Amino acid sequence: MKDYRIVNLELTRPAVQDIPERVTRELRQARGHQIRVLKFIHGYGSTGRGGKLRPAVRQALVRAQAAGQIACYIPGERLSIFDADTQRALRACAALSHDPDLERHNNGVTLVVL
Repeated sequence: MKDYRIVNLELTRPAVQDIPERVTRELRQARGHQIRVLKFIHGYGSTGRGGKLRPAVRQALVRAQAAGQIACYIPGERLSIFDADTQRALRACAALSHDPDLERHNNGVTLVVL
């Protein structure tokens, strides 16, 4: 069983209006495969001011958390061993301790604890 999965949205570049459905599908598949932590790579935007995928992904995750579909989500800029949600993710998935974005404050990723 793999505890950790990466979903690279930068590669497929889905339309913003398709993000809620895509996030829901990825969460459903992850639960079906008993994955504990998902990492969405959505990028920050080529201008450096922020793109459209990141807020769309995070809005979908806010709704998923409110509906009880996920335990929590962690914006990449908060991905630190000093963050309570990151500690929760590390307990759920030890492999996360080797993630290259840990302690990098990367705005272009978001982690989800299922």
